[in-house]
Amino acid sequence: MDKQTIKKIIKEKDIHTIRVEFPDLHGVSRNKSLPANRIDEIIEEGITSSQVVFAVMLNNDISEDSGVADEVSYSDMKIIPDLNTFTIVPYLDGTARMIGDIYVKDEPFAQSPRWLLKRVIKQYNELGLCPIAASELEFYIYRQGENGLEPYADSEGTLYTTSPRTDPLGIMSKLQSYLLEMGFDVLYYNNEYFAGQYEFNWKHSEALVQADQSFTFKNVCKELGYMHDLHFTFMGRPSNEAGGSGFHIHFSLDDLKTGVNCFEDTTDKYGMSALMRHFIAGQIRHAEGMTAFLAPTTNSYKRFMRDAFAPYFIGWGLDNRTTYIRVPDERGKATRVELRAACASANPYLALATALISGLDGIKKKLDPGEPFLGDLYRENEGHYKNVPLSLYRSLKNLEKDEVLNDAIGSPLINNFLSMKTAEVEAYRTNVTDWEVDYYSYHM
Repeated sequence: MDKQTIKKIIKEKDIHTIRVEFPDLHGVSRNKSLPANRIDEIIEEGITSSQVVFAVMLNNDISEDSGVADEVSYSDMKIIPDLNTFTIVPYLDGTARMIGDIYVKDEPFAQSPRWLLKRVIKQYNELGLCPIAASELEFYIYRQGENGLEPYADSEGTLYTTSPRTDPLGIMSKLQSYLLEMGFDVLYYNNEYFAGQYEFNWKHSEALVQADQSFTFKNVCKELGYMHDLHFTFMGRPSNEAGGSGFHIHFSLDDLKTGVNCFEDTTDKYGMSALMRHFIAGQIRHAEGMTAFLAPTTNSYKRFMRDAFAPYFIGWGLDNRTTYIRVPDERGKATRVELRAACASANPYLALATALISGLDGIKKKLDPGEPFLGDLYRENEGHYKNVPLSLYRSLKNLEKDEVLNDAIGSPLINNFLSMKTAEVEAYRTNVTDWEVDYYSYHM
């Protein structure tokens, strides 16, 4: 989209406010709103913000050794909007938004998740490949009850249904309408396995577009919930009674010139190309390290359980939901890899970038994933497959040792992420929980 088209839309739709957004390390939307009559200035000069926002933890503390706080005198960065992300926000009066790219001293900001993904995509493009991705995001909706938050709908046992019983206020229908207006190619939505749990799907696209849409989707959900006195959460597992919420990511690689899916090979017994096998092998090779980005909170690891349709062991299979990587049955244009390890709380840009980095390493080194696992990997692995890291602490240690991921991501982002998440682990370790009091206090 160009500037003149944007200005025409602003005039025709009576837009009075422009919001410029950018994702932080958590994937949270940070933003500023400006009068739409400043659109030329917004496009040319962007907005400024302190770099320290990339050191802000989820409890609002400032992470130590972030590289973006006192180390740089809390200096500014500039966010220049990407015109291709312009869209009207249908639930806010007279408001449009754009996602921005971050610069410091006219250079791409080294800690920007969006820049990281763009760098990785460029490496694929140099090989004549275009990464394609699709998101499946699960989440819970809660409402305020007499004793605190309770599931929005008493929908236990209504898996794969849509009805007033599972969505009494029609929130999911509203969400669908808003997303369609914002340019999403919506496929479907449904109630998931547990009470108040839902999943939303939209069509695959180029990887950067898909990351932008996943980022947008989560923020739209948060804002829509607030406007209706509801609480949307993408926590990995928000309660003991609830199951996990995943962020299943589908990948394929198209030929940059022809658009042909390079993952299909009709001569192969599984219909899979050597390129696809190498891509899978790279993700398997780096699974232990990249899990820190796919499951970025201490809560994320409460999702990794046997028989929970989340990975417990690191293996791959054909249309097998017990594995870390699943290859759906479809072939032709739909030939693809599904990475099932990501938690719904993951930053979409970091999740896609690290998965693509891992796949690219497999391609460059022509790694072999071996034969697909057949059966129930939860029960039949016989010690041949490694566990998924079962804590954030272990994932961070694995990330520290993964030279490929460290080199590709870069030390500024890696060091800040490790520092922030190590502090989070320590805060969790020293916090006394209700479970501990209930379990130990009477007897000990």
